[in-house]
Amino acid sequence: MLKKIALLVIVFALPLGAMAQKFAHMNSQEVIALMPEYTKAQADLETMSKQYSEEMQRSQAEFQKKLQEYQAQADSLPKNIAERRQKELQDMAERQEQFQQEAYQNMQKAQQEALVPIYKKLDEAIQAVGKAEGAIYIFDLARTSIPYVSSTSVDVTAKVKTQLGIK
Repeated sequence: MLKKIALLVIVFALPLGAMAQKFAHMNSQEVIALMPEYTKAQADLETMSKQYSEEMQRSQAEFQKKLQEYQAQADSLPKNIAERRQKELQDMAERQEQFQQEAYQNMQKAQQEALVPIYKKLDEAIQAVGKAEGAIYIFDLARTSIPYVSSTSVDVTAKVKTQLGIK
């Protein structure tokens, strides 16, 4: 009989002990915005974006110049030369459009590649804080939609910043 009572106590006590575990939350966007790696990545992406923009403007100016030259001479050109220049202008416009698409894709890829090591470092810091705090879960309010956060949930954002050496 004593064994049955001990077994019942263990069966009911274990779930209560598990429920006493800590749930925590944090805001990764608040942390990432302060990471030096993020600031550098943003500056690098801004530089790349500016270079693409300048090249697009240069190309557009060249296209406009050739278009104006063609329009000024169109009436006096033989048909085959006019057709050749029209084809040249059409090819230039297509190359510009293709370059814009490639630039956009390259910017997206560069942004993703820049963020991977940043999120990896952040995730490692979150795991370290979670272990140190004895948290069973740490929810990231910036990455997941959580409609309610209780006041009993511990905000570990500051501890993650400290883990990363951010003040």
